[in-house]
Amino acid sequence: MKLPRRQFLQLVTGAAALAALSHFAWAQAYPTHPITMIVPFPAGGATDTLARLLGERLRAKLGQPIVIENVAGAAGGIGVGRAARAAGDGYTLSIGTLTTHALIGGLYTLPFDLLDFEPIAQLASEPLLIVGKNSLPANSLKELITFLRAHPDTASVGIAGVGAAGHLAGISFQRETATRFQFVPYRGNGPATQDLVAGQIDFMIEPSSNFQALVRAGSIKAFAVTSKKRFTVAPAIPTADEAGLPGFYSSLWYGLWAPKATPKPLIDKLNTAVTDALADPGVQKRLADLGLEIPPPDQQTPEALIALQRAEIEKWWPIIKAANIKAE
Repeated sequence: MKLPRRQFLQLVTGAAALAALSHFAWAQAYPTHPITMIVPFPAGGATDTLARLLGERLRAKLGQPIVIENVAGAAGGIGVGRAARAAGDGYTLSIGTLTTHALIGGLYTLPFDLLDFEPIAQLASEPLLIVGKNSLPANSLKELITFLRAHPDTASVGIAGVGAAGHLAGISFQRETATRFQFVPYRGNGPATQDLVAGQIDFMIEPSSNFQALVRAGSIKAFAVTSKKRFTVAPAIPTADEAGLPGFYSSLWYGLWAPKATPKPLIDKLNTAVTDALADPGVQKRLADLGLEIPPPDQQTPEALIALQRAEIEKWWPIIKAANIKAE
C-alpha cells in the first residue's frame, strides 16, 4: 500500500532522527575499550616519545588505555599502511610526521591514498639538528664542511629511511656545501642514533628532539640547528646562519590521523582530547624540553592538518622525483 506523501516524509524524518540519535549516543559512549596508536618507527625515536607522552594524557581524557604499537620500515610506510587498512571505528590511530604522511607518497607506489586518512590534529613541530660523533675531527659546522670537502664520499650520515626528512635535508646540505658523503638508511632515528653514539656513523641531520639528552650528556657533538633562532633549551647551539651556512632551514612536523571513514563525531571527540592534552602545562614543558613547539590553537584543527599535508605533498613530491630518490 502506498503511503500518503506527508506520512512517508514523517517516517523518513523519524528514521533519520533516530539514526542521528543512535549515532550521537554511540559517539558519547566512545571509547569502550583500548585504542591502538600505531607509531611507524621503532621505539626510542621522537615520534615514539611523543606518542607515549600523548597516550598518557589521552588515557586520562578518554578513560581507556592507549596501546602504542611500533611498526617500522619503509620510512614509516609499513606502519602507515597498517593504519590505512584498519577499520574506521576510532580504535586505531596513526601518529606520524611530514615523512610518513607526505614524503613517502613521492617515494613509493602506495596501495592507499595518504589524503584518505581522517585528520585529527597537528601535534608539534621542530627544526633539525646537525650532530656528529665525538671522534669526528670537527668542532664546528665550518670545520665539518671543510672535513667533508677534504674527504669526499668517505663520511657517512645516518638517516631514518630513504626519502625521509633527514635524507632530503642531507641532499640539500650536499648541494649547499659542495660536499659528498654516504647515506646509511635505518629503520628509524632510534637505531641510527645508537650507531652515532657508538661511532659507527659520522653524523646526522635529523629532528632535534632525538639528540637533546645526548648533547647535554656530551655523548655527541652539536654543530648547528636548522632554524632562524636558537633553542631556548639549548642556547649554546648556534643556528646554521650563525655557524656559516646561511639560509639552511629545515623542520619536521607531527600529526595524528584516523583511518578513512572514521565518523566525524569521533574525530571531534579525539580532537578535543588532543587539544586539551596539548594545553596541559606538564605536556608543554615536556615537549619544550625535547625542543618541540606546539602549534597555535587555530593550527590544531583537522582542517589545518589536511591543508598542511596537501601543501607539503605539492612542495616535496616534485623534488623527490627530480632527485631520482629510489626506495630500497
